Amino acid sequence: MSHGFNVALHVVWLALLSYWLWSARRVKTSVQTEHPAKRLVAYWLPLAVAFALLGPGEWFQHTLLAEQFVPHSMPFESLGLLFCVLGASLACWARYLLGENWSATVQLKDNHQLITAGPYRLVRHPIYSGFLLLFLGNAVLVGDWRGLLALAIVFASFWRKLRLEERWLSQHFGEAYRAYSKRSHALVPGLL
Repeated sequence: MSHGFNVALHVVWLALLSYWLWSARRVKTSVQTEHPAKRLVAYWLPLAVAFALLGPGEWFQHTLLAEQFVPHSMPFESLGLLFCVLGASLACWARYLLGENWSATVQLKDNHQLITAGPYRLVRHPIYSGFLLLFLGNAVLVGDWRGLLALAIVFASFWRKLRLEERWLSQHFGEAYRAYSKRSHALVPGLL
């Protein structure tokens, strides 16, 4: 990846993480939360592995993970950066709409509200959709198979997490959540 795109990618991640930390300062009290050991194994460790896979290419020299799946070229790097910006923007917009209901882990909040506006009209987990698009863009920018492996790991982790969230939200909101589930998709409108 060229230096300019590398800098732009770091700016996107830094902006997203800065917003995430800033917006996490005010959230509602949790009334139900997933066990910390399960979170570590099913969510945080896979994310750490995915980030490591997207690390310096020198780590993966002379392995199949360093083989390219797209060429390192201006069109592909531009497309990858576009995916990153769109994914980060979607995740931040969805995070903003959740407001005090947001949590980094699977939780039910005190006076939890069902949000169905904005991107939530189309997908039930637009934060995950945004992060997956961001990881896809990052994979295209890296251009190596390790990027797609990182994306697959993040997808598997998010899929497990969203299934648990949906079970809890369905129990909490009952028929309102089941009706919402019928008119929306989990991650990608029209597909998934």
